[in-house]
Amino acid sequence: MKDILVQFKDLKGDFDKVSKELEELKKESRSWIRKIGIVRFNPFREVGGDQSFSLALLDADDSGIVISSLYSREENRIYGKPIKNSKSEYQLSEEENQAIEKAKNEK
Repeated sequence: MKDILVQFKDLKGDFDKVSKELEELKKESRSWIRKIGIVRFNPFREVGGDQSFSLALLDADDSGIVISSLYSREENRIYGKPIKNSKSEYQLSEEENQAIEKAKNEK
């Protein structure tokens, strides 16, 4: 009986350790990218197809980054804008806002 009680005590210690680690992981994971939204579009109606895109990568607090690539036959431009609580200090295009909304609505 004494041995069983010692084993239960050891198990409780292990359980407490695992529970603490799980709580730490939950806190950490809020900053991990968990929501992704992408919108393809054609910024230059007279040429090409939907080769351009806006990609939103957000964490649990709807913060992260939106990356946009504008493709034309002559060049490709890439922009990155920080996002905090679904907003940016930089002006967002319609497509960037759509990508953010898609990411926020991802389950």
